[in-house]
Amino acid sequence: MTRQAASAKPHGLLTLGFLSVLQESHGWLGGYLVTNGWGRPLEFRLTTAVQPNRVQTVLYGPTLSEYLHADVIGKTLVEKTTTKPDLIVTDSLPVLALRSRIDIPVVAVGSAPEHLGDWVAFPHVRSSTLLLLPRKFEVDQDRIVALLDQVDPAVDLAEPFTRVREAVAEARKMGVTNRAA
Repeated sequence: MTRQAASAKPHGLLTLGFLSVLQESHGWLGGYLVTNGWGRPLEFRLTTAVQPNRVQTVLYGPTLSEYLHADVIGKTLVEKTTTKPDLIVTDSLPVLALRSRIDIPVVAVGSAPEHLGDWVAFPHVRSSTLLLLPRKFEVDQDRIVALLDQVDPAVDLAEPFTRVREAVAEARKMGVTNRAA
């Protein structure tokens, strides 16, 4: 038996985190859905809007987006969630920096940047779009593929982001986003 096969989990035990960061008029808002390998929800969290002030914008400069997406929003959501995912999927490239802050592989769905120099793009049958990861974490690709091979064939990695955005919109209507993650 191969090592990968020995560590394989049934679809229902595998956990995937879907992390989206949305820009709104009040700032940046994060939504995080953890599902099992069938795509069924296990846990959902969202943040309040994060709006950097002018001093932070100046001090963080070009690293501000990565700081907000990965450190302030992404890491906070992952740490506050009780269900630890085997893989985190995002639809926001700056969230990929989260990988250097946690010991969980992080991959993005979506279109590849114009210049792939810092990125590795690869297809997988569980995604209707290319998957992306930072070149410095290219070693995660085999692990990511092995995890995705365990996901139910009916799951499309791009689909849960629609649910995250709709859940965030519903939570905003109910006033839930006034409370912290």
